[in-house]
Amino acid sequence: MGLFGFGTQKEETNFPWNNLTTIEQLKEILAHSDEKPVLLFKHSTRCSISSMALSRFQKEWDQDNKEIELYYLDLLNYRAISNEIAELTGVVHQSPQAILVSNNEVKYSASHSSISANDIQNAIH
Repeated sequence: MGLFGFGTQKEETNFPWNNLTTIEQLKEILAHSDEKPVLLFKHSTRCSISSMALSRFQKEWDQDNKEIELYYLDLLNYRAISNEIAELTGVVHQSPQAILVSNNEVKYSASHSSISANDIQNAIH
């Protein structure tokens, strides 16, 4: 357990995350964002602020929403992928951070307590 009871790993839930683990996977995800919007959620597993943002996002998210593919990036294990996200999207790295891409274009980005599941879901309409 981490400081204040936050775990050092992704919280075990039935949440529909897809793990983002390679740069090749990232490029494929972005290339196919014209078919279905994608959310990239960058999370530092050792940061209590990041854990709070992730928890709040998961509580707010409508899990029946199948319009957006959800991708989870563990920053501690895959920092190079985060750097590539910044390079490909033009969004400066922050942690925690949520980036919504549709049609290969950033439709939403926010970090820390500004991450809003409702705003993300509304951004695609």
